[in-house]
Amino acid sequence: MSANVPDSLIPYDEIVQEALRAVVGRVLNSVASSGGLPGQHHFYITFKTGAAGVDIPQRLSDRFPDEMTIVLQHRYWDLTVDENRFSVGLSFNQIPSTLVIPFSAITGFHDPAVNFELRFQAADAPDEVEPHEPENDGDDTVRGADDGSNVVSVDFKRKK
Repeated sequence: MSANVPDSLIPYDEIVQEALRAVVGRVLNSVASSGGLPGQHHFYITFKTGAAGVDIPQRLSDRFPDEMTIVLQHRYWDLTVDENRFSVGLSFNQIPSTLVIPFSAITGFHDPAVNFELRFQAADAPDEVEPHEPENDGDDTVRGADDGSNVVSVDFKRKK
């Protein structure tokens, strides 16, 4: 393959990210419609607390100024899902709270019951310098492939 591959005029990375976030929405909508999580399924959802459209109590924003992970398992209520976001009731230190989280703010979704995971690029800050990943330094070994996981990680790098 040629090293002089031109930049794409089609935003494939954004299209794929949006499609995978729709997977999260579909799963949450299924749970909301059925009234609960099936079997042993439960979700860890990581999101950017300062992203546009995120609505969480100030005490949580203060405690988690960049990113926060919530768990939907036994104690949650009022899960509602629409096309662009979801809201859910959770208790933090025995204080009930309602969180509204746009799908665009989600950076991770994990269902440990079946070892399924999705990772997303942060939608807010496309111009930030991405952290260096040492495991990608010329090592052709596939990491994590033998652990039986179903991890889907989308990490497109756009040539600037």
